[in-house]
Amino acid sequence: MIHQYNIEGMTCGSCKKSVEESLQKVKNVKGVAVDIQKKEATVTMEKYVSTEELKAALPVKYNLTEKQIKHKIESNHAIYDKEKSKLQQLKPLFLILFYITVASILMHYQDWNIQSFMLDFMGLFYIVFSFFKMLDLKGFPSSFSMYDPLAKKLPIYAKVYPFIETVLGLMFLLRIQIPIALIITIVVLGITTVGVTKTLLDKKSIKCACLGTALNLPMTEATFIENAIMLVMAILMLI
Repeated sequence: MIHQYNIEGMTCGSCKKSVEESLQKVKNVKGVAVDIQKKEATVTMEKYVSTEELKAALPVKYNLTEKQIKHKIESNHAIYDKEKSKLQQLKPLFLILFYITVASILMHYQDWNIQSFMLDFMGLFYIVFSFFKMLDLKGFPSSFSMYDPLAKKLPIYAKVYPFIETVLGLMFLLRIQIPIALIITIVVLGITTVGVTKTLLDKKSIKCACLGTALNLPMTEATFIENAIMLVMAILMLI
């Protein structure tokens, strides 16, 4: 989020440094660039900071006012670019979920059975997602432990997690001990979903490890939805 301001009262390089250092100390301000010739300051923020807060952070000799029109245009562009970038990054995830869904439907289109569809969807989900995690078994644990509560406390859990997914996938596809596989799914994905929810609520910008480290996926609401779908399926079949 980028905002521009007019600043009166700057006369030299020391003034520029004073303004930059003062604004940089404000909470949620990521960066400050001052142009003393144009008497402007460009402020990059993590979250919106009011003009009054910025004024209060400056020495009294400086007067800060917001460039309203330009601010709105830049904010709109920043939001648009951010959303566009997020969708582009999530494209592999959406494609994989689409193919898993289509494959699960085609496996039963001649003799449709919703329970069999859900079992095969969950089995393919685990197998495909564990495959991507297997591509970087060394890098996956550190990314996964960034948001999974159990992985944070037990590093060994993060290391074996891809193998847990593989086993669960085979159990669903081969119809082996389905009740046990459903219970494990609810526990495992339930723990992960708690961590995902907390990350989203805290608005932290971290990488999602759902497809390992091979793909650069941001942690978004899509991660929560993907886990929620699996949890709902598991609960429905268990009931």
